[in-house]
Amino acid sequence: MFLFRHVPSCYHHGVHTTTTIIFFFFFFFSSSFPTSAAVDFLFNSFKPSDLDLILDARVDSSVIRLTNDSNNFSIGRAFFPTPLSMKKNRSTTNISSFSTSFIFSILPQIQSSPGFGLAFVLSNSTSPAGAISGQYFGLFPSSNPTSPAPLLAVEFDTGRNEEFNDPNSNHVGIDLNSIVSATTQTAEYFNASAGGFRPIAMNSGLNIRAWIEFDGAQLQINVTIAPAREPKPPVPLISFSRPDLADYIADEMFVGFSASKVTWVERQRILAWSFADGGGVARELNTSGLPEFRRESSSSPSSPSPGLIAGVTCAAFAFGAIILGLAYWVWRKHARREGDEEKMEDWELEYWPHRFSYEELSMATKGFAKEELLGYGGFGRVYKGFLSSGGNTIQIAVKCVSHDSKQGVREFMAEISSMGRLQHKGLVQMRGWCRKGNELMLVYDYMPNGSLNRWIFDQAEPLLGWEGRRRVLTDVAEGLLYLHHGWNQMVLHRDIKSSNILLDAEMHGRLGDFGLAKLYQHGQAPSSTRVVGTLGYLAPELAHLPAPTAASDVYGFGVVMLEVACGRRPIETSDDEPLLIDWVRELYASGRVVDAADERIAGQYRVEDMETVLKLGLVCCHPDPEHRPTMKEVVAVLVGEQAVSLANLLSERAPASSREAPESEV
Repeated sequence: MFLFRHVPSCYHHGVHTTTTIIFFFFFFFSSSFPTSAAVDFLFNSFKPSDLDLILDARVDSSVIRLTNDSNNFSIGRAFFPTPLSMKKNRSTTNISSFSTSFIFSILPQIQSSPGFGLAFVLSNSTSPAGAISGQYFGLFPSSNPTSPAPLLAVEFDTGRNEEFNDPNSNHVGIDLNSIVSATTQTAEYFNASAGGFRPIAMNSGLNIRAWIEFDGAQLQINVTIAPAREPKPPVPLISFSRPDLADYIADEMFVGFSASKVTWVERQRILAWSFADGGGVARELNTSGLPEFRRESSSSPSSPSPGLIAGVTCAAFAFGAIILGLAYWVWRKHARREGDEEKMEDWELEYWPHRFSYEELSMATKGFAKEELLGYGGFGRVYKGFLSSGGNTIQIAVKCVSHDSKQGVREFMAEISSMGRLQHKGLVQMRGWCRKGNELMLVYDYMPNGSLNRWIFDQAEPLLGWEGRRRVLTDVAEGLLYLHHGWNQMVLHRDIKSSNILLDAEMHGRLGDFGLAKLYQHGQAPSSTRVVGTLGYLAPELAHLPAPTAASDVYGFGVVMLEVACGRRPIETSDDEPLLIDWVRELYASGRVVDAADERIAGQYRVEDMETVLKLGLVCCHPDPEHRPTMKEVVAVLVGEQAVSLANLLSERAPASSREAPESEV
């Protein structure tokens, strides 16, 4: 609501004229200079008209739900419709103050699933530029998790990302234009009777109240949390001050909440909210009668009598002991017969993501039936299946991987557990795994439109057009950039090819099949290993020094770029057909590189655009790895950033002609 002061007229004898003059004087000057009304509101429950609900945010039984329960990427924001006037004096850096309090609840469907949390946001836009679903609270871009515009957020984070220096999976932080928090603290609240801070689990579904005081004069933010029914603690969890805080505040800022998630369901709710700016104090929230949220398995009927509990407990204990003894005997007999194939060993407990049982995956794939076979991946067969999750049926792809020894399985699992944490829109998302003996089953999101090579080679119907091809290249380039530079470890894919690029329902490209991938610490020299990959996509230096590098991945992506632009495989079966790279290099050397473009999509592209992709592909395939661009540079060219232009790359790393590349290096 907006509050305006009303000054009554004075009609006492001899004063009326003076009052009228004062009124017109006030009216003239108040009309000449902009003024802003104070913002003061209180929502103990919500109606859809109360806030601007953006994307997946909605009102559900008088509560704001920020993301949906589907197993797809989701993002939701809820903002107060009117922006705040944050600058008190445009000639100085002084900014106004505000006070806010709100009650939230965060409840993942599966306790062990990755957490996402939510954020309280001050932003100069209700749709921050480049923000993606699935990561970064739906506020920051994926390729560069920094906001291009003023943005201040207080994150209530239920997941840990070591890449961004998160201390744990239950923390509060203050973000200034970046997902990397300026300060963080483990989620706790001060309890005087306990003599200090006590932990509070934000992903338990518990109703938690937060207080945020923003002091514009002192450039300070105080953040306090506590269980919703507790009084406000006298000591804040975070008291943060920085001299440049005004740099992250625009003249007008929207205030609200934002959250995002990937395939795991996490219910982020806002139950009540009060706010006051201009130095006022946010009004008290009604904490009685609030809904409480728990997982269905934790709900229980009213408490029975102690005697009944004791009797049932004794009977259940005796019956349970008999059942357990019988089950143990059956299990031991089955384990001896089956070679103890599915026993959970101690070392497996540390691995993530979710472990499925063999029975679940067998049922999902109809017993790994032939009609569900999608094809063969790098290490084994891939099946399509259907899983029930949270009342929904989702499609999955199950890749079966065989190893010769338990040690081989353990080493592979160490890498899979790390790769399972990779989350990017340009990568196929892993959902979990299963082990049966020495066989691993890796569970991924199902990509309904199959692999890229099916859409560009031979007599593909319908043929993927130029715009679709460019979009897929950009998607995969950003995914590969994330693998090389955007995570706490560097991931080398080692088998980049068009058949390992899968297309989702919206025809966006996702890089998949990490069966040959290797992980290294940033700055660590990759170790020599056996040469792996696919002929036609292997960088030439791997023939002499089988140590994969980021540059060898760039080479494989360069071949994919040429495939997409030319509609030809790297190596054709016909003996009289030159290698794809040789052919394009010869055309480039003669100044006719655009002649290599796929004739079937003629007229769909601008010549300059096609020329950019072909030349960039050749630069990526330079025989000298030192002359290849990084994926940061490749992405910059594909998305049209001015900082890195194709002309700069060509001037420094001109594509080698066929005369400069001996046959042994191609």
